[in-house]
Amino acid sequence: MTNINELTAEQRSQLLTQLKEQEAAEKAARQAEVDAYKKLVSESVVECFHDCRQMSSMLAERKARIREMFAGAIALKEKLYGVKEGQQSHSFLSEDGNYRIKLGYYVNESYDDTAETGVAMIKEYLNELSKTSVKAQEAVRIVLSLLARDQQGNLKMSRIMTLRKHAQESGDERFIRGVDIIMDAYRPVKSKEFIKAEYKNELGAWTNVPLGMTEA
Repeated sequence: MTNINELTAEQRSQLLTQLKEQEAAEKAARQAEVDAYKKLVSESVVECFHDCRQMSSMLAERKARIREMFAGAIALKEKLYGVKEGQQSHSFLSEDGNYRIKLGYYVNESYDDTAETGVAMIKEYLNELSKTSVKAQEAVRIVLSLLARDQQGNLKMSRIMTLRKHAQESGDERFIRGVDIIMDAYRPVKSKEFIKAEYKNELGAWTNVPLGMTEA
């Protein structure tokens, strides 16, 4: 191996030039790879974006067509079976029982500010009840669990309905009034609509047809 100290000034200059040229060539090669990568990503994004937009448009058209097809069936169902207006979901079955379509919408729990008055009344009642006996403390625990809130901080109406039964059984006017206030404060907000398609597999179990990008 050549000792750099044994090289002449001219040789060292030539070596330094070679090193710089090699470094520049390696840098250029890497930059070319980076540029090629970015170009590949950009082309893929554009192509896939148009595919996704086309799929979204087609899915929206098909969903609108499905709703239109079942609009008459839903109206007739309400007339024949006395289904109350505003029903959240409808389920339709093929004649052979192998296919099923479900249509509906989700509802977000919501209440106006008077619900907190009802909660406060119930907690006052529970505070007094908890002092009476150990058995009463268990009832307090059950009632408090029914007043638990969801991740959005809202009371669950299904639990309030159960709470209403406990209130009626207790016979306490303040408890009953508190629950009534909460129920009167209920202001459900209609969320996104859904369409589900299902079929029976070889084992006779209902199987969902994937309709979303995360499911297919």
